[in-house]
Amino acid sequence: MIDPKPASPAGSNTAGNASGKASGRKRRFGGTEAQIRSALKFYKVLAYLTGTMLLLLCAELIVRYGFGQYLFAGGTSAVTGQPFGFGFGDAEPQGVLGGVNLSVAILIVHGWMYVVYLVSNFRLWSLMRWPFLKLVLLALGGVIPFLSFIVEKRVHAEVEAELAANPQAPQRY
Repeated sequence: MIDPKPASPAGSNTAGNASGKASGRKRRFGGTEAQIRSALKFYKVLAYLTGTMLLLLCAELIVRYGFGQYLFAGGTSAVTGQPFGFGFGDAEPQGVLGGVNLSVAILIVHGWMYVVYLVSNFRLWSLMRWPFLKLVLLALGGVIPFLSFIVEKRVHAEVEAELAANPQAPQRY
């Protein structure tokens, strides 16, 4: 049966302990090493994709609210009546009729990608049996620009260090 309690008390650092013990307790993970590495790879991909989409979203919001422009693909120019290929058009009054509003598409894609990013966070967090505060930090990576890249690098190093320091911990099956 899986012990529902945290593997180590809050504030202890088991990564630097070569024997794998923290205050007399063995470090246990919520899955095998292969499961943890799979979750880490999934998290890494989603962290980079979500971070990139967040930067694109920030640029889009600056253009929208700073300059009153939307990014469009296709449609017809409302001013000239000529076909509109790809570029920025006025937001108010609408500068492009028809076509695809890529500004809204960026919002939607980032929103759904963030949901999948949260799933990857939860999967890694639960397999590593980290404290809840760590899950909150992972989740903030998708809403604060550039933070997902920084957090991913640190989390990746931490997971690798914990796996190396506790080779017996993931042996569950």
